[in-house]
Amino acid sequence: QVQLVESGGGSVQSGGSLRLSCAASGIYSAHYCMGWFRQVPGKEREGVATIDIDGESTSYTTYADSVKGRFTISLDNAKNTGYLQMNNLKPEDTAMYYCAMRWGLCVASNPYDRRFYDYWGRGTQVTVSS
Repeated sequence: QVQLVESGGGSVQSGGSLRLSCAASGIYSAHYCMGWFRQVPGKEREGVATIDIDGESTSYTTYADSVKGRFTISLDNAKNTGYLQMNNLKPEDTAMYYCAMRWGLCVASNPYDRRFYDYWGRGTQVTVSS
């Protein structure tokens, strides 16, 4: 059974940086899609970034418009750990951040559709103050 555990959240001031980690266990194939999502109370969970894993090489990444140029998604295949580097953080980035995974490639037509992900972590809180 795949399990995902996020870490690295915290409180920072506007303009600061954080790096979130998503440690995956139970991985038995090198072909999977990992995504980062975020949610604030009262709102739907929204996609932030995704990354395809095809064998030993990273094949493709996507970013939500709101984080392009500020966030970077990556993956350490050897450690089965995904990362979300978040720079120039803004108060509107405050949310609970979740990582998710599905076997195979990300769904190119809609990489942020939550229905396509089979496994979810419990989240890590990010709070950005102005």
